[in-house]
Amino acid sequence: METLEATTCSDPQPPNLGGSRKYHFEARMQVRDYECDIEGIVNNAQYIHYCEHTRHLFLKECGLSFAEMHRKGVDAVVARMQLQYKAPLRPDDEFISRLRLEKEGIKYVFYQDIFRANDEPLGSAAAPHEELCFRGKIELVCLVNGRLGRSEDYDRAFEKYVTATNV
Repeated sequence: METLEATTCSDPQPPNLGGSRKYHFEARMQVRDYECDIEGIVNNAQYIHYCEHTRHLFLKECGLSFAEMHRKGVDAVVARMQLQYKAPLRPDDEFISRLRLEKEGIKYVFYQDIFRANDEPLGSAAAPHEELCFRGKIELVCLVNGRLGRSEDYDRAFEKYVTATNV
């Protein structure tokens, strides 16, 4: 999967989203033709791939390798997903995949949003508009040598980002 750009968010509050959703990381990507279905829109399963790719890039930014952690016997696996599809992406659309991380007990909870990047300002607004296309809440847990447990490596890597609740 080609990533156009991946960065830690310097301005974690995105434009025109409202609320208090702040992000820790974002990756800019582009839709490829083969990711679309017969209707000419991105297949719903592809958004899960975009989110996973963003999480893996975030891991690298935090100094962790998903493959290396597996070799150490630590696997972060998806336990639950809540997905909301808001607006379709189409071939050649550029989009921004953003995430925020929280920790609830032994779960890592990733709040992930995908925005269509559009250079056309809306109305008289000076800033470019980004349309929310997808919103997901993805809960991960760690299996340590095959058993549910805590990972000191993940905790240490995420400590500057994570908001802990019920730890």
